[in-house]
Order: sequence, then C-alpha cells, then structure tokens
Amino acid sequence: MKPVRVARCIAIVSLAFSLQGCAAVGLAIVGAGAGAGASAGVDHTLNGIVYKTFAVSLNETRFATLKTFDRMGMEVTADAKSDDGWALTATATDRTIDVELQSLTETTTRMRVVANQGKIFFKDASTATEIINQTAQALDEAARVKHSNANPIPSSQESTI
Repeated sequence: MKPVRVARCIAIVSLAFSLQGCAAVGLAIVGAGAGAGASAGVDHTLNGIVYKTFAVSLNETRFATLKTFDRMGMEVTADAKSDDGWALTATATDRTIDVELQSLTETTTRMRVVANQGKIFFKDASTATEIINQTAQALDEAARVKHSNANPIPSSQESTI
C-alpha cells in the first residue's frame, strides 16, 4: 500500500475514534445538503422526536392536528388538556402517535410529535414529520378559508371572475 493511502486511512480512523459518540456532527454534515426545503422549520432530535412551532393559537393547532389524524386515517385514542397545553394520542398500524401542544403565547404553539413503533426504543421520525407537515397544511388551509370569508367577493364582481 502506498504511504499516502496509509496516512489517509490512519487519519480517517483517528477522526472516527475522536468523534465517537458525537453523532450530531455526522448527522449535521449529512443533513446539511439533504432536502432542506422538504420539512423546513421542523426540528428533529437524534431519538426520533420531532418539533415545530406554529404562529397560531393552541386551539387552532389542536383542531388542525385532529384534522390531520382524520386525513391520515389514524384513530384518536386520547384528547385531553395537560399542564402545558394539550395532549393527543392516535394509533396507526403498530404505532402510537403522541402529540404534545404547548402554548407559548396566545398566538404561538409548539408541537412535539413522537411516533412510537412497537417497543419504546423504536421511533418513526418520518411519520412524525409527516404529521407535522400535514398539520401545517391544515393550518394553511384554515387560514385561507378564514381570509376568504373575511374578504368576500362583492356580488358585482362575481360574474367577472
């Protein structure tokens, strides 16, 4: 083997050992260029928990979450007020979805989603992310309806549109 290749191998192995247990560095590097717009504003933890903060009230976020569960065919098994806001649970095939909604202000809500897949150690981050994305879409749809109801088209202009 050539001396340059040996030196590279030693450097790579040394780097791997020095970053042992620091998976966040590797994930940050890998994730930096991978689909940044796909779930913009969605925070993921290494253990599969997904977070997002919405600039809407707790009730609006709760109703959008319930609409999301219905849209995705998930049965709601719990829907109750909690100390920090609201807790919802739904089920899907071999999964339990836990959603915590925390009211940060009157018009800001933090959403935490955990999709447990079977045992406690197995999390389904992609399902949790999709629930957040679908909830964001439901909130956008509700805002559009609210805006269109607040600004109806005058009857004289209806026929021209």
